[in-house]
Amino acid sequence: MKADIKNVEDIMLFVDKFYGKVQQDELIGPVFASVLQDWNPHLQQMYRFWNAALFGVPGFRGNPFAKHAPLAIEAKHFERWLILFRATIEEDFEGEMAAEAKNRAELMAEMFLRRLRGLNGDPTKVIV
Repeated sequence: MKADIKNVEDIMLFVDKFYGKVQQDELIGPVFASVLQDWNPHLQQMYRFWNAALFGVPGFRGNPFAKHAPLAIEAKHFERWLILFRATIEEDFEGEMAAEAKNRAELMAEMFLRRLRGLNGDPTKVIV
């Protein structure tokens, strides 16, 4: 039986494994590589993000949508992102928090895609 996600160390484990897969992925890897030369700041931000999202720990600051909006991403990118995310969680974890992490990732992907479609490529729309 696998353990559930229970602390920031577990978050660091799945974030590191997940983004390791992202970097190697032929579809979404190049999207991230186009904007990230140094992965460490992004990983640190993702540790804070997931710690806040899953455990309510303060420390995350940022606007994830604004960071992603300028990227050339479509539904297929979100689908791959979710496939990799779910697989990464399921490799090491099961339980309430593991399910919550997958659920939050799905909600986030859905919201980002909906908002990106709403922009319709209009550079004059403000992203806040």
